[in-house]
Amino acid sequence: GKKVDVDDLIDAAEVARLAGFRSPTAVSVYLSRGVLPPPVVDRGANRVRLWLRQDIQRWVKERSKRP
Repeated sequence: GKKVDVDDLIDAAEVARLAGFRSPTAVSVYLSRGVLPPPVVDRGANRVRLWLRQDIQRWVKERSKRP
């Protein structure tokens, strides 16, 4: 598997904050639509999901470039 620094892992609340979403619930909506980068840790429904901070920061930056 892919090795990551645990300090680079973020949860849905931090994803929501970085993306400017009103709540972490929006993360699930974007994820289910295939818009958000997939989490690097996904323990299944109603369980922990963790993303790499860099992946989300890159996604936010790319999204902000769109008209």
